[in-house]
Amino acid sequence: MSQLKAGAALNYVIIGINALVGLLYTPYMLRMLGQSEYGLFSLVSSIIAYLTIMDFGFTNAIVRYTAKYRAENKVSEQYEMFGMFFKIFFFIGLAAFCFGLVLYFNVNNMFDKSMTPEELSTAKTLLAILLVNLALTFPLSIYGAIISAYEDFIFQKVAQICRIVFSTVVMIVILQIGYRAVGLVVVQTAFNIAFLLANMIYCFKKIKIKVVFGKMNWIFFREVLIYSFWIFLCAITEQFYWNSGQWALGIFQSTIMVAIFALAIQLKGMYNLFSSAISSVFLPKVTRMVTQNATKEEMSSLFIRTGRLQYAIMAYILVGFVIFGQKFIQMWVGDDYSSAYYIVLMIFVCTTIPAIQNLGNSILMAYNLMRKKAVIVVFASLLSFLAIFPCAKYYGAIGCAVPIFLCIVIAYGPILNRVYSRNVGISVKKFWIEILKMSVVPVIYAVAGYILVPVDNIISWKDFAVYVAIFSAVYLPASYFFMLNNSERNYFISLARRIRRTAIARL
Repeated sequence: MSQLKAGAALNYVIIGINALVGLLYTPYMLRMLGQSEYGLFSLVSSIIAYLTIMDFGFTNAIVRYTAKYRAENKVSEQYEMFGMFFKIFFFIGLAAFCFGLVLYFNVNNMFDKSMTPEELSTAKTLLAILLVNLALTFPLSIYGAIISAYEDFIFQKVAQICRIVFSTVVMIVILQIGYRAVGLVVVQTAFNIAFLLANMIYCFKKIKIKVVFGKMNWIFFREVLIYSFWIFLCAITEQFYWNSGQWALGIFQSTIMVAIFALAIQLKGMYNLFSSAISSVFLPKVTRMVTQNATKEEMSSLFIRTGRLQYAIMAYILVGFVIFGQKFIQMWVGDDYSSAYYIVLMIFVCTTIPAIQNLGNSILMAYNLMRKKAVIVVFASLLSFLAIFPCAKYYGAIGCAVPIFLCIVIAYGPILNRVYSRNVGISVKKFWIEILKMSVVPVIYAVAGYILVPVDNIISWKDFAVYVAIFSAVYLPASYFFMLNNSERNYFISLARRIRRTAIARL
């Protein structure tokens, strides 16, 4: 249990560091790169993101089946499985590289109408470097999954903290010297490979695993393939939602419009990190609960508890962004990005639903029911994908956010909640009653703050910090006493203490 608590605590340390890096580094990077090259950098990254789905959901399968075999004390089966997955990921990496080469040789055909010859040349260079990164990432990624399955979260999170801090420092130096997007991608690739190699060394030296390249177990592979296929489909939906907009804007608008949308997606990623900090460490535990025949009432209780905790955190961020978000974006990256506020607000609202229910992913994986979710979200994401391109053409970046908002609210709201209720036995009605009771404080503060807080009076970061501090001093006590129960209050108190102790001991 200490690894679970430490993992969640360190996740919040990582979130804090990411937030600090985002606040300080992003405007510096935008200034050094310029809006156009930042848009180009984001566009190429979104293209590569499509190739990452060639993971086919196997990473989650490694975590699930390793946890399952550990619960059943099957050691040799684990090692043979590791060998099987290493071979699979090696060939996936090779296939991803080859497919990426096809994209590389067609960059001119895809973007010649919206990019200059110089931008097209830079895009090809960035794509080539990222393809090498991707090809090496696939076979080495199994070791990170193994560490997660063994619930050895402290090493993994501390290594991630080191990666974030040191790579950011090096990228600042690179930009200061005069290198631009190409230099950033080289640094990212070098640190990514170093991080993956560190995971591999830890697995062999500390966990003392073995990778056995035996005869292919086709029966087991078929079982894994069926399990992973539905996770793979869900991964596709993530790319449709969050990268199609940048691609569509790159085709119909300009790299500047891509930059505005990319900034909104970056803030969405930071927002979602706060919810996943708790649930991301629970897949091994949930798998053990299913293997050991835990009751549906126990699953439902865990789902509601984690959802309430996540909502308490997300509501604070969402209310703060409603009040201060537009002023924050203007001060952070400039007036040219002010329209990103409306995009971010739509994305924050719609993604709050899956964010406070993301433990459901682990539960569906553990019960091998991801196919139920996959059918729903794939259909919704296809509708979003089809609508994004005409919306991008005629309404720009804000238009791209509308189909995303509608599809996520409908798919992850009433439809997916029906799956949780009927197929898993989660008391969805009780969950939403709890969330609605908790929502009274956030709604009152959001409406009152938006109307009453004179954000136009904020002219410096010092003013901004004072206003946010006043808001926090008024909002947090109300949320603490009127949103949380005694158990949740104790959780946040113990979490704060653990974060402080862990940060002092490990950093």
